[in-house]
Amino acid sequence: MHKINCLLVYPCFTSESFCNYKKTCELAGVKYPETPLGLATVAALLPDIWDMKLVDCNVEDLADKDIDQADIVFTSGMITQQFEHLKLIERVKTRNKTVVAGGPDVTSSPHVYKNADCLILGEAEITLPGFVKDFEGNRLKNIYEHNGQKADMTKTPIPRFDLIKLDRYMYVAIQFSRGCPFNCEFCDIIELFGRKPRVKNPEQILDEIQALYDLGYRGLIDLVDDNFIGNKNAVMRLLPELLEWLKAHNWPFEFGTAASLNLADDDALLDLMQEVGFSWIFMGVESPDEEVLLATQKKQNTNRSIVDGFHKIYRHGMIINVGYIVGFDSEKGSVAKGALQCIQDTYAPATMVGLLWALPNTQLSRRLKSEGRIKAGYEINPEEFGAQCSNGLNFETKRPKAEILMDFKEIVAGSFDAENYFKRVCNLISLMDCSKKKQKIPLIVRFKQIFSLIRVVNVMGIEASYRKYFWKTLIYCIIKNPKAHWYALSLIGLYAHYGPFKDFVLERVEKQIEVLSEPLNPLR
Repeated sequence: MHKINCLLVYPCFTSESFCNYKKTCELAGVKYPETPLGLATVAALLPDIWDMKLVDCNVEDLADKDIDQADIVFTSGMITQQFEHLKLIERVKTRNKTVVAGGPDVTSSPHVYKNADCLILGEAEITLPGFVKDFEGNRLKNIYEHNGQKADMTKTPIPRFDLIKLDRYMYVAIQFSRGCPFNCEFCDIIELFGRKPRVKNPEQILDEIQALYDLGYRGLIDLVDDNFIGNKNAVMRLLPELLEWLKAHNWPFEFGTAASLNLADDDALLDLMQEVGFSWIFMGVESPDEEVLLATQKKQNTNRSIVDGFHKIYRHGMIINVGYIVGFDSEKGSVAKGALQCIQDTYAPATMVGLLWALPNTQLSRRLKSEGRIKAGYEINPEEFGAQCSNGLNFETKRPKAEILMDFKEIVAGSFDAENYFKRVCNLISLMDCSKKKQKIPLIVRFKQIFSLIRVVNVMGIEASYRKYFWKTLIYCIIKNPKAHWYALSLIGLYAHYGPFKDFVLERVEKQIEVLSEPLNPLR
């Protein structure tokens, strides 16, 4: 068989989002927060003899010549990339190239991507081998099904990190596990990857970070697990070996991940994660109201103090980025006051607030369909340039939609008010224990950080309307906890994105409220 030129393309995230940090990336001298792990893994699963090129449209332009030189084009994306993903498929097809689409949104809504030549559904480790066999035999099918099978993670190869321009990202993604043991009604993770977390061997993770180390990468590695502590026994086997590797390599990395709030219950695990160098955790609170949490089956956040749990994690040297959702059926009256109080009391500066979105193939969407409260086409991302967090409520709500939007507006405005945001930064940094931080920063990275600091000071400390809070917070954090100075600067720098994004969201939500408030024209 002749050598195959394979092009892997990751579509743009054109939707505005709390977590794409565009302005902050610019200040940090990078293009985008995180590397495209899925396509790098697909590349590793394809035949070694294929010539491969990976283009992430979030950090570079896709040239027509890249498409023209390819024998086959692979694409992958999430629902927030849907608009650009579909445009990309059409662009490839107009140049008479075979396009193969996969990823979570394709798996959840394959009918949306019917114009692709082939659809790879489910986990690539399961469906890709059959595709390759058929491709080499010139007998391609339109859909390659996974039939409910789940991948054996111990057989997943090292992703092709060499295909990624690592210096264009804030951090690099790897994965230890897939799946989550919990049963949240609105979540599609458990539908895509199951409730029994499957893990890689510790040796696989060490091989992956060694590959990154050999490529010269130094900095933050994000374990993009659905719930890193979903299988605690496996994590407790991994962390000691990871610790020994870091000691032997002079601490080139620190780590982030996503975890559930029950992390705060395990002192031994917290101690070990702190020793290894975990610094950033994403955690879904969703709501501080226990009745809401029970109704949506997020029981793991009940019968506990959310505030105490957060503060305990800060004292183990970890910052929490947190998610809240507005629009649950079980909300009674306004929820804004309670959410804002929880946000301020937990001290989490980076708070992603979103309107509930019924994702395809979730318990929530199935229930709403059975109740006749969701319309055909609910799984279609509604627009190209929008705010991901305000595109929710794609169903008939129980509370008046205008009331939900008013709550959402109040939470966004209050939580990202400059004074409130920077107060949370100060409170978090005052608790954060950085005494065990050991990461060694190479000189070239230090120089980049200095230039980033200069840009941050110029934009936020001189030009911005909130500059008094910038200086007050910076000085306070340096005096109060000098060992946490870089984390303080990172949190401060995030507001360069959150401040303008808050205004963007509020403008859009106000327009939605105005439309709902307009009286209907009388029939003539």
